[in-house]
Amino acid sequence: MSDLFRNNFITYPKALFRTTIVIINNIYCIPTYVLWMTLLLPVKSYKPDLYYRIEGLFFHWLLSVVAMWSWTAGYDIVELGDDIAPTRKKDVRTMVIANHQSTADVPLMMASFTTKPDILPNIMWIMERLFKFTNFGIVSLIHQDFFISSGKNVRDLSIKKLMEHIEESFIPRMRNWMVLFPEGGFLRKRKEVSQQYALKNNLPLMNHVSLPRVGALKAIFSVLPPHETQTTSQQGNNNSCKQSTNNGTVTQDNGEDPAATPTATETRHYLDYILDITIAYPNGKPLDILNIIHGIRLPCPTYFLYRLYHTSQLPKTEDGLTKWLYERWHEKEKILDDFYKNGNFSIPVAMPPIVVQQDMLRLVIINLFFITSTYVHLQMFYMLADYCNRFYVLGFA
Repeated sequence: MSDLFRNNFITYPKALFRTTIVIINNIYCIPTYVLWMTLLLPVKSYKPDLYYRIEGLFFHWLLSVVAMWSWTAGYDIVELGDDIAPTRKKDVRTMVIANHQSTADVPLMMASFTTKPDILPNIMWIMERLFKFTNFGIVSLIHQDFFISSGKNVRDLSIKKLMEHIEESFIPRMRNWMVLFPEGGFLRKRKEVSQQYALKNNLPLMNHVSLPRVGALKAIFSVLPPHETQTTSQQGNNNSCKQSTNNGTVTQDNGEDPAATPTATETRHYLDYILDITIAYPNGKPLDILNIIHGIRLPCPTYFLYRLYHTSQLPKTEDGLTKWLYERWHEKEKILDDFYKNGNFSIPVAMPPIVVQQDMLRLVIINLFFITSTYVHLQMFYMLADYCNRFYVLGFA
């Protein structure tokens, strides 16, 4: 057996126990979330903003349970790179882009974001349409995430629907975060096609990432164009994150008057930041969702390298934006290649490596909330069933 995996007599009983716990978590968390959101539908009719604030809170708690799975298995997340504090200010919109290697990418991202209380309640995930048909699909539908379809025949229609979804859901909900995987699929599925495209178009071959697709990014910018001004505090934060290489990271004043920035009371229809995450697994061997569930693989860290870009510094043309995104992925290729060869990152970072720590007491309280809610909902169901039975009996008495 590979040295990546545990090999002792308690491994499989422990894996069975963990798998059972995860199944039970799904049984009492997801239906409870759905029932609360159903019971609160009258609130949505009269106070939609309040409804989605409550929904965002429940959504955050639900994803915290998912974060518990990887954390209790010893699969730590190590964050480093640029300081992302500017993205967490009020009324700042951020798009996350990341390389996509396996089914573990999303739950590990959830585990990282759940420790930052202002992200998950206000996030929209852009994910493959097939995810709609998983056990978590109903949650994403209620949360109003977007399911994107792949394939040449439906690509244009899917991009159009994404633009409509941003206008009809993301902006009205006043959400500030969205997550996009520009590669459009897992590395193992996309690598061969990506390399063939690179050969035909005289582009560098890449082994650790696949070429990104630019359609969704362009569509998002057409609805949420770059924010052309930065406040003084944003410029100061960006200047503190300068890189020694000219990689396009925001590092200088753009010459705009900070006073021209719209006030918080004005409608915001633009994007402020792009947070580029390079996900690096030990030895280039990614975890997957089954590893996270059963925990058989040995504990290991997964690295999230953050590079933060203010949208005012991005190219304004479609060709320029395409080139910029390709450069980011070529940069990822080099970063990952160095990391897998040397075990560390060869670029300077403003934020040193920090292990993400979960709050165990908070996780216990969240689980108790979902368990108690499940009990309450069951009692309500029994009362309703008893009432209907009595009504039926009396009706034929």
